[in-house]
Amino acid sequence: MNAQTTASAYPHLFSPLDLGFTTLRNRVLMGSMHTGLEDRASDFPKLAAYFGERAAGGVGLIVTGGFSPNMMGWLTPFAGKLSWPWEAGKHRQVTDVVHSHGAKICLQLLHAGRYSYHPLSVAPSRIKSPINPFKPRALTGFGVDRTISAYANAAKLARDGGYDGVEVMGSEGYLINQFMSARTNRRSDGWGGDLSKRMRFATEIVRRVREACGPDFIIIYRLSMLELVPEGSGWEEIVAQAKAIEAAGATILNTGIGWHEARVPTIATSVPRAAFAGVTAKLRPEVKLPLVATNRINTPDVAESILADGGADLISMARPLLADPEWANKARAGRADRINTCIACNQACLDHVFEQKKASCLVNPRACAETELNYIRTNRPKRVAVIGAGPAGLACATVAAERGHQVTLFDAADEIGGQFNIAKRIPGKEEFDETLRYFRHRIEDTGVELRLSTLVDADALKNFDEIVLATGIRPRKVDFPGSDHAKVVGYLDVLSGRIKPGARVAIVGAGGIGFDTAEYLVHMPVLDPAAFDLAPLHSAFEHRSPSLDVERWMAEWGVDPTFSSPGGLRKPSPEPPTREVWLLQRSPGKLGAKLGKTTGWIHRAALKAKQVKMLGGVEYLGIDDSGFRIRVDGKEQLLPVDHVVVCAGQEPRRELADALLAVGVTPHLIGGADVASELDAKRAIAQGSRLAAGF
Repeated sequence: MNAQTTASAYPHLFSPLDLGFTTLRNRVLMGSMHTGLEDRASDFPKLAAYFGERAAGGVGLIVTGGFSPNMMGWLTPFAGKLSWPWEAGKHRQVTDVVHSHGAKICLQLLHAGRYSYHPLSVAPSRIKSPINPFKPRALTGFGVDRTISAYANAAKLARDGGYDGVEVMGSEGYLINQFMSARTNRRSDGWGGDLSKRMRFATEIVRRVREACGPDFIIIYRLSMLELVPEGSGWEEIVAQAKAIEAAGATILNTGIGWHEARVPTIATSVPRAAFAGVTAKLRPEVKLPLVATNRINTPDVAESILADGGADLISMARPLLADPEWANKARAGRADRINTCIACNQACLDHVFEQKKASCLVNPRACAETELNYIRTNRPKRVAVIGAGPAGLACATVAAERGHQVTLFDAADEIGGQFNIAKRIPGKEEFDETLRYFRHRIEDTGVELRLSTLVDADALKNFDEIVLATGIRPRKVDFPGSDHAKVVGYLDVLSGRIKPGARVAIVGAGGIGFDTAEYLVHMPVLDPAAFDLAPLHSAFEHRSPSLDVERWMAEWGVDPTFSSPGGLRKPSPEPPTREVWLLQRSPGKLGAKLGKTTGWIHRAALKAKQVKMLGGVEYLGIDDSGFRIRVDGKEQLLPVDHVVVCAGQEPRRELADALLAVGVTPHLIGGADVASELDAKRAIAQGSRLAAGF
């Protein structure tokens, strides 16, 4: 494809942005995301490699994860901080590599305020966060002045460290946002009270940073444009803040969506693409600064449309560049279909960060492991057989082929994907199909020989040097009275469309699969089984999913589509469920306790809104024509259900492994064939990739 053709595909996305004193080469901003590599100087070589790949991948501007301007602002003890001169020089290894690839980089200054997870926590007022056990102390007037000075000092040190600018984190409920909001600022001095006093802290920080760093330094201010919490800022207040920040000397205004304590999802896969871009567009007539749109923008088409419609001047993406560091280069070259798209699962990025682990990416295990996991071309190619074209097998086969091995990928099904073909049918998980699209092209580009609809035995594999079994799982059977009744069905039969459950359904097992099955059932229409046909069912599924319709999704979660109300909230108006569903688990306690740390609450809230009855500590007494008899807290009850869907775990499929071992061949086991206790695509893709990297 020639340069003129590729330039015309996304002309707005890849046009330069002149900031007056410097120019960004395009409108792709790698948004801030904490990875864990910021917290120790000894990890800076890894951080440099991580950012270096994204700079080489074509982004225009990078914003680092958050660094605190002082110890009190730490997110956690000994987290990333920039307050002493000797700390600045260590950043040069990061900024130098980014600049060598033609990109700009800003350091994010983030003071956690009452979100600080340590006893030194401070805030404008002594009000504890609902997501933090530590109650902050209120900053004195002198403490406020010192904190502002700390910001200016940190910005100056960032400049000394080679950064092109800083992003002042003024959103997501962190310290500056806490000063801005009447919800968390109850002060009566010069830093609290009416809006002009509450926003003084932010404007003084921006003014002092500009004063310390001069006119040729980028200052991005991340403004909380939609707080999604009760008593949040109204639109007039947000506009006033934006104008004040502009007057104080900011260069760019970035969009902040939601506080961490908000009960509205903002970046999970169930959130529609670009759901919040409208709030950035609404602010655009009010200020002259370039504006950045953010949240759930993961494809070039969506990014280009926002820019073309005049809704923003730059597009911020964090997780999409975890998933594919070459995102910008691929889009610019007209190869968007080759992008490894972020599916917004949060499993290896945000979940890891909140568990004090290094971030990575489910679909790209090299993220934040660029110095450790490399797919180096081999000088000793092998014949490699991979059996099973689910996530583990796809990753293993394509990495091995990329390295120069001769790879044959077998699967008994007539399409690739394994369990992802089931997952993509769950309302809110439509993005999983993007991963399969990516792997279809990877198979083609790396030269994997794909053999679908093919059953293999041990004899057919005797000429291969390496044999990898990614044969997946089979659902575990249950054993209680009536478990062989016609009403009892497996989740694979339901989610694949082979069985259409009736209007009242009980689900046995409340792990991730049980929650997914419940989500599917409360959205899917109850159709006449005799009229069932897969194509219209899939069409009905798409129609029912609010994740594909911003207006319906906002109504479900109570988001004001005009972004005018305080906090941007309105009364939720969830659509009625299509079925009556009971979600049951044997063990007592909260259902879904092992769901993702940052997404489990979303799944529970979504099912609660759909009136799903969630019961723990259930004893299964039996199933017969009258329904499902259970005992909870010593009391028996009859659930008058039409079907019982079993989601009680899985077992590895290892028959082929046993046959190979019998003839003296030891295969590699990955994915569900290795561990099937709960379906885990994160582990499967990482395991397959790492195995292939070692061949």
